[in-house]
Amino acid sequence: MTALLAGISLMGGLCATQAHATTITDMAGRTVEIPHDVHRIILGEGRLVYALAPLEGTHLFERIVGWQGEFRGADTQSYDQYVARFPAAAKVALIGKTTADTVSPEKVLDLHPDLAILTVSGHGPGASSELVNQLEAAHVPVVFVDFRANPLHDTIASMRILGTVLNREAEARAYTDFYQSHLDRITKAVATVPAERRPKVFIEMLAAMRESCCHTAGKGNMGAFIEAAGGRNIAAPLLPGYIGDISLEKVIASDPDIYIADGTKGPKAAGPGLRMGAEVSPELARSSLRAVEDRPGISTLRAVTGGHAYGLWHAFYDSPYNILAVEVMAKWFHPDLFAGLDPEKTQKELYERFLPVPQTGTFWIAP
Repeated sequence: MTALLAGISLMGGLCATQAHATTITDMAGRTVEIPHDVHRIILGEGRLVYALAPLEGTHLFERIVGWQGEFRGADTQSYDQYVARFPAAAKVALIGKTTADTVSPEKVLDLHPDLAILTVSGHGPGASSELVNQLEAAHVPVVFVDFRANPLHDTIASMRILGTVLNREAEARAYTDFYQSHLDRITKAVATVPAERRPKVFIEMLAAMRESCCHTAGKGNMGAFIEAAGGRNIAAPLLPGYIGDISLEKVIASDPDIYIADGTKGPKAAGPGLRMGAEVSPELARSSLRAVEDRPGISTLRAVTGGHAYGLWHAFYDSPYNILAVEVMAKWFHPDLFAGLDPEKTQKELYERFLPVPQTGTFWIAP
């Protein structure tokens, strides 16, 4: 009788668990069943914390048990600010360094996760990785999101997915409503601008940090921000993918109207590159932009000599905060059309409403 009752109890428990499970389709097109209560989360990239912050708020590091280590290297200042606010962040286990091939499936499984959040593309493990195979074999659900390849299309869908799997649907809805309303304002206005009035734009990603120019965005990623803001991305027809390299000669021949450099280096960083992001003053950002501009070839661009060179935070390229980059670009490209647009106000609202860490610093700069 006792065994029968135990069996009934077990079956009831299983039925309850199954009743609370949610099935979602992730950004890799995979169907995944998610348990109702998720307690131990692995992040395939540390910078996915940008996406979890608006959803988890002050509980941000209560469920993250492992992440890849690129966050602390690629955006050191933001990492330091998060550690200051959440000391537990410094204790999150590292499952790898800065690339997918450094991620150890064994380390991940030793952390006993009940959910892994990975990115469709980027620095972390992809859908065909051994990590995914081993997690699925261990019955750990794996969910893919995207803020990098097709950000303006995938950000809202990705945030909704995260809201569902983290049981933070209301928080996700608040953020996506905010995001959509700001994006709609830009796209509706840009739709009235004829093609010939849209400036030719070149963005140099991680400007001056590589031996040769020029690392940039094509169709997608930062290139999508340029197009949405009413610009014509000169690299779009030159690259097969959404990120790649084009020669300085092609940049010069394209004669862009606007040049944008991006970077994430902080005040204490060594070497060339744009100082931008948390803890960076406007004065430091502007002086570093001048140094980036003052390079052979770049310094001769009409956009630079004409005073149309700008600086931007590189991490917008893989963050749900990318709406700020779109607003800033729209203001740069079409100042008359967007005279009433205030990206600083939008940033203030985003930080105060949605982020548990009040980041201070400079995230874009004009000449």
